[in-house]
Amino acid sequence: MEMARIGPVVAGGNNRQTLTDEDGEGRALFRDWCVAAGLTVGVDRMGNMFARREGADPTAPPVYVGSHLDTQPTGGKYDGVLGVLGGLEIIRTMNVRGIQTKHPVVVANWTTHPSNPSAMAAE
Repeated sequence: MEMARIGPVVAGGNNRQTLTDEDGEGRALFRDWCVAAGLTVGVDRMGNMFARREGADPTAPPVYVGSHLDTQPTGGKYDGVLGVLGGLEIIRTMNVRGIQTKHPVVVANWTTHPSNPSAMAAE
């Protein structure tokens, strides 16, 4: 519900379109939560975020889980965000229970193509 406070719209939905201030605020909140969970957070050139929890075998390929934090202009509270925050909750649960995985686990927040073409022009 804390993420849903960013970009609220009428009827309980959200508006955190890609590359807007609201999207940036959601990304910053996600980064804070990931750091608090002990994850290493990186961002690639496209703005995709990768929050990594190391595994026991540093040579093992990572397992990815996630989705996107941005929404459609009238998206619901769980549009995309459920996959990202669900992945973070998996990490938090493993941390609390002391579960060590063989493979690294990465929670991804993908940057989606903006529904508003002018948002790209502003970059």
